[in-house]
Amino acid sequence: MDDILVGSEMKMNLTIENMEKRFTNVRAGRANPAILDNVIVSYYGSETPLKQLATISIPEARQLMIKPFDRSCLGAIEKGIYEADLGLTPNNNGEVIILNIPALTEETRRDYVKQVKGIAEEAKIALRNIRQDANNELKKLEIPEDDKKAYGEDIQKLIQKYNQIVDEKLKEKETELMSV
Repeated sequence: MDDILVGSEMKMNLTIENMEKRFTNVRAGRANPAILDNVIVSYYGSETPLKQLATISIPEARQLMIKPFDRSCLGAIEKGIYEADLGLTPNNNGEVIILNIPALTEETRRDYVKQVKGIAEEAKIALRNIRQDANNELKKLEIPEDDKKAYGEDIQKLIQKYNQIVDEKLKEKETELMSV
């Protein structure tokens, strides 16, 4: 029975980590190298993640600088950024690529908040599915009903704890997105 609880808690932790990772991909008007995590570059015929081809730094609050290890791939990196459809225009000066992060409009901020709420809701659905799986495993065990009920309550406390974490993280991200 303890294995069910421990396993459920591990899955719930992974759900929270996944949600946080997805939150970092939502731009907040500030430069964040994580927005380039999904950029794939065609480098000598093979699909390669951008972070394996270049160093990414933040020279200013709303600017990313991409310095490739091999200057010959600047064009390919530029093309990869366009194809990733990030809504950013790369500026290639022959040595580095500069990405200027535009200031967010009120409407864009609201769209991002909706997107973040959707991600949080998906996390809550995943948590409920984990609870459902744990309860199903619990029903299969041949133990006294009182023990089943006690463990069921423990699982419920666990999901309440993680739902609260989701709400707190959502509130933090909303505040970050709506602050100018």
